[in-house]
Amino acid sequence: MNRPHKKRKYRLRTILLVVNLTVLILPLGSIFFFRIFENLLVRQTELELISQAAVISSIYKNQIVHSMFDPNSYGKPLPESTLPPENEKYTPILPELDLSDDPVLPPRPDGMEPETDSRTDPIVGTIGKNLSPILLDAKMTTLSAIKILDYHGNTVAGQSEIGLSFSHAEEIASALEGQYKSVIRERISDEPPPPIASISRGTSIRVFIAFPVIHENRLWGVVYISRTPKNILKNLYAQKGKVILAVLSIIGLTLLLVYFISRTISRPVYQLIKQTQGAAEGNIKAMQPLDDPVTEEMELLSKSFSKMALSLHERSEYIREFASHVSHEFKTPLTAIQGASELLLEHYEEMSPDKRRKFIENMLHDADRLKLLVARLLELAKAENITPSKETANLSDILNKLKSKFASQGLDIEIKSQPNYQLKISADILETALSNLATNSLQHEATRIELDVRKTDHEVILDMRDNGRGIPPGNRDKIFTPFFTTNRENGGTGLGLRIVQTMIEAYSGKIGLGETPKGTLFTLQLPLV
Repeated sequence: MNRPHKKRKYRLRTILLVVNLTVLILPLGSIFFFRIFENLLVRQTELELISQAAVISSIYKNQIVHSMFDPNSYGKPLPESTLPPENEKYTPILPELDLSDDPVLPPRPDGMEPETDSRTDPIVGTIGKNLSPILLDAKMTTLSAIKILDYHGNTVAGQSEIGLSFSHAEEIASALEGQYKSVIRERISDEPPPPIASISRGTSIRVFIAFPVIHENRLWGVVYISRTPKNILKNLYAQKGKVILAVLSIIGLTLLLVYFISRTISRPVYQLIKQTQGAAEGNIKAMQPLDDPVTEEMELLSKSFSKMALSLHERSEYIREFASHVSHEFKTPLTAIQGASELLLEHYEEMSPDKRRKFIENMLHDADRLKLLVARLLELAKAENITPSKETANLSDILNKLKSKFASQGLDIEIKSQPNYQLKISADILETALSNLATNSLQHEATRIELDVRKTDHEVILDMRDNGRGIPPGNRDKIFTPFFTTNRENGGTGLGLRIVQTMIEAYSGKIGLGETPKGTLFTLQLPLV
């Protein structure tokens, strides 16, 4: 048989945690996106500068090769550790800058006068002079500041600072050792950036690369290029289609959050409000727990409300029926007393003394019944308002007292075993309940009661069997109903068994009617200490 699928319940705090974390992650995610995108722009800028430097390096080497008689004697040899493997045909240089890891260095230092023994070779100076217009023309398109330095670090080509040395710059010092180097430096602009540009670091930095010019394992110079990365806002505008998609995704995620909160919190709350309104109108169907409360807390609240509503409904029905029974039980003797009083008042002189005495005895009998009803009602009210105490009772002691108490009334109580169990119930309450059951047996002509005790893990089961008239099958389901009795002519009120049931259940026990071929069998389930 297929079991119904049990829907998973979430904790309310888990939902709130997920929502709050998502709300927190959205702006952080946006910042993270900007940082990644900005870093990509820096890497892209570095890659473009590497491409430009590679081309300029090739042009510069070609000029030297065609201008010198012995180009292999020019430059300085490089250590083997800085050279690529001999069998490597391609030696690509990949971007290595990272805005999150690499420090931002101060602005590029100014050039310095070179030392006497590191003057630029005149032939190389001529080559640089010829290349400077080409570099300046390229700058108009690439927006890159380009310099060519000789192997001493002196500027031989560029827009300005020809002849000055940059060997003291960190990136140039690495390149003069044959190693490619890229750095991020602060950018000082003559114009203040717009306020919105403050979200980007790219507006205040500049990428510098130092590309070593190497020929036949000798360093011939350095291509020194710099450029400001592309503006992130301009690039976002250029990628506005993707940006709009990202914004729509965020809006969609926000709407999903709203739906998630509505489904997990708001909808069950409104359903519960609707149920409370239905319960207030007496709709019994509205008192059932929610079918899909979603969260554990809402499920617990729904079940608690359902239990409370059903309890109030049952209590209301009980009070209504109880009031009807009380009025009926009181109405009969009151009517009899009123009728006898009126007859005595109107025909007192005409009645014989025996007749008058009979009417007065009937009135006293009905008054006694009213007095007994009031006493029983007070007992029932007291039983229904019992506050369970932490008292315990020894079952053996209670049964022995019960046996002694009813022996004088002609009721023989046989205890089949001596059950020395400690029960979680007040001794007075248990004794009163068992006494009421024994009295009920006497009223039904019983002369003997057998008590049999069994023990389970958490409770004691007490079977109380008598040899009385028994209970007709048609009345078995009514015996705990208030005011139901078949012994009314002998003073029965129909409240005794109800009082016993209320007392036992107040201490989390149970009482029921068992099957027996003769007499009556009551089974009590009493909690163990």
